[in-house]
Amino acid sequence: MKGTAATRDVAVLIPCLNEADTIDGVVKGFRETLPNAGIYVYDNNSDDGTTGAAQAAGAQVRAESNRGKGQVVRRMFADIEADVYVLVDGDATYHAPSAAAMIDVLIGQRLDMVVARRCPAAKDAYRPGHRLGNRLLSGAVRRIFGGAIRDLTSGYRVFSRRFVKSFPAKFEEFEIETELTIHALELNIPVAEVDTPYYQRPEASQSKLDTWRDGFHILLAILRLFVLEKPLRLFSVLALTFLTAATVLFAPVLSEFLRTGLVPRLPTLVLAVGVYVAALISFIMGVLLHVIAVSRREAKRLAYLAVQPTGHENPSARPSFR
Repeated sequence: MKGTAATRDVAVLIPCLNEADTIDGVVKGFRETLPNAGIYVYDNNSDDGTTGAAQAAGAQVRAESNRGKGQVVRRMFADIEADVYVLVDGDATYHAPSAAAMIDVLIGQRLDMVVARRCPAAKDAYRPGHRLGNRLLSGAVRRIFGGAIRDLTSGYRVFSRRFVKSFPAKFEEFEIETELTIHALELNIPVAEVDTPYYQRPEASQSKLDTWRDGFHILLAILRLFVLEKPLRLFSVLALTFLTAATVLFAPVLSEFLRTGLVPRLPTLVLAVGVYVAALISFIMGVLLHVIAVSRREAKRLAYLAVQPTGHENPSARPSFR
């Protein structure tokens, strides 16, 4: 390993569930790439000997009993102290030697997150269903939240301490990668992607992902974060929809009243008024929730800024403005 990666306190975080067949190679790969890093395997109730295999490979093994990758990542981020964090799955599909280059990009460009954009090293490495789902979900996030992240569901990432210690972590399962990305985009945190090889899972190991189920959960996570982070946009569209529907209902009633002075369609008039009220309530709700979202975003931004950035660990090196 060379460059800035060799001069930092690095922690490699590996969440695991039943990865006894692959964890040995993963730990040894990162030990070779980052010989001075602390390698932590967090076991999530495995029953296949993952803990013993990780310990034998030289990792520090800890347990998280609450099931779910998001639960494990939340625990790891809270427990481990380092300057730079490498988060990677324990399934031997990611390229350990890329970690040094990713860390160099993080430090050299003063970023807070670097995502490994997966480039299949073999034809069957990246299943078509997963690739299509990732493309659709990544496109949805770019359209809603902006940014240029193209591998939303990549489980291989490098973070600064500032990012890790200010990340709120709401989700419990495989939605965690989506939450990490949207958190960065919403706070306008500097991020980048680095192309890395992506390998096929060894035949002896079994994937925990379900293409349709987990894709649906990730989509729900995107929608939930859309409601939480951009309520004004959502409720404005809802209000405009109600307003249009109410106008369609009210127009013939008004036309007939102006022509005859009568309102023979009273139920339609009442319905139109009710839909107009719904439009007004939707808009007001959007404004109120927008104020709350802005306040919450400012609080998260302050929490982010309260953590010293990687690269400024020595307070005496900072300029004085007194």
